[in-house]
Amino acid sequence: MSGIWKHKATIIDGQTFKLKELNIWDYQWEDTGNSIQIKDPMYGKDYKLNIYRIVKENIKIQFAAGEFSNCVWGIYLEST
Repeated sequence: MSGIWKHKATIIDGQTFKLKELNIWDYQWEDTGNSIQIKDPMYGKDYKLNIYRIVKENIKIQFAAGEFSNCVWGIYLEST
């Protein structure tokens, strides 16, 4: 994927996290087949995160997500 991806949040599994008013845990994540390489902002460990999308009516969101440790997720958004 082109573009710069920035760390948006580190959250616990199931913790409310909204993008465009949609709590990401309330919807099925569609895997786009793309991924990004990032470094954990706290410890600098390398990760490959899948890029997902959620579509609800006319709202579309795309984000990268992956587990930094058991039930601790990193969420990244592409800068525009």
